[in-house]
Amino acid sequence: MRVLRLIIIIFFCLFGIYSIAMTFLEERQSFVHYSEIDYPVDKVFPQFSSLQNFTTWNDFFMAKRDASYSFFTPYSGMGSSLKFSNKNKDDEGDLFIRYSNPNRTLRYQLFEGKSENPYLIDVKFIPSGEKTKLVWYIHTPRRKLLERSLNLTAEDFFVKTIDKSIKNLYQLLGNKVDKDQLLASVKYDSLMLENREGGLLLGVNVSTRNTKDILFKNVLMNRNKVLNFVKSDLRKKDDEFGNPVLLTNPANLKDKEISYFYGVPLSKRISVSDNNFNFQTVNGSKVYVIYFQGNYNDRLKSIQELLKKAKKDTLRNGQLTEEFLEEPADVQSVKLKLSLPVYR
Repeated sequence: MRVLRLIIIIFFCLFGIYSIAMTFLEERQSFVHYSEIDYPVDKVFPQFSSLQNFTTWNDFFMAKRDASYSFFTPYSGMGSSLKFSNKNKDDEGDLFIRYSNPNRTLRYQLFEGKSENPYLIDVKFIPSGEKTKLVWYIHTPRRKLLERSLNLTAEDFFVKTIDKSIKNLYQLLGNKVDKDQLLASVKYDSLMLENREGGLLLGVNVSTRNTKDILFKNVLMNRNKVLNFVKSDLRKKDDEFGNPVLLTNPANLKDKEISYFYGVPLSKRISVSDNNFNFQTVNGSKVYVIYFQGNYNDRLKSIQELLKKAKKDTLRNGQLTEEFLEEPADVQSVKLKLSLPVYR
């Protein structure tokens, strides 16, 4: 009993000392961190303002191997948000973009667990020629007295996470620059013949009204749905799947209602628990190709050129493939690769 009593006394003494020590710590901590990346601000900012992009290179999210994500509209800029959670629900939270001044400032709110007190993270973007300087203003949540020791390690954690994230972003943008250089060499409105390899697509079957106001928005919604599922639910990285594509019957493009399949190429068939998603096989073939640039609704003229060429050459055609060459945002300005498989 004496030993137990001594242990209890020691425990309360240590608890008292810890409690007194915590009174000398601020209930929240604020600090600033500076970083720089060798890419211009117009390339860097979209990687921060789109939360789907943000999770692919930010080390805080990349470290969550078994987490799933839900993204909410709008998918970029002020008002966008995401929810993350692992299977056991012991690592979950929400991230919001509360303010956005394009190419200048972003404000994030990060909630962890059930806490009602968020981290406040302001990122300032300073253009410097072909480089971008970043200033991070971090404010930790208000902590209860006995939780304030967490603030002692917060700065080290954020600095390490930011530095790793910037390295990841640099590598990601390097790959995008190579793609931009490839896009610069594309000849639009010229009809070409290419060989297409066969493959396997994972995606969704869609039917929607075929109007100028509805179709493009529907395509974007399902593109985001497929990418979100592949990246968040299946935890596939960008180099583990191909560019998303839309498959449709070109003969039905003027109907009041249109059906299409939107999917991403995968290297092999995997188990998928969501019944909304299914696999579709694409056979290898010769394809007529036109690269189109302009209003999405004006692409029909280029598609007609492909159909006329197939008819002139007395060839049958398969499903039309539409592939965005860069992230679509505005119906007025898209870049597409239109491919029509042909055979005798």
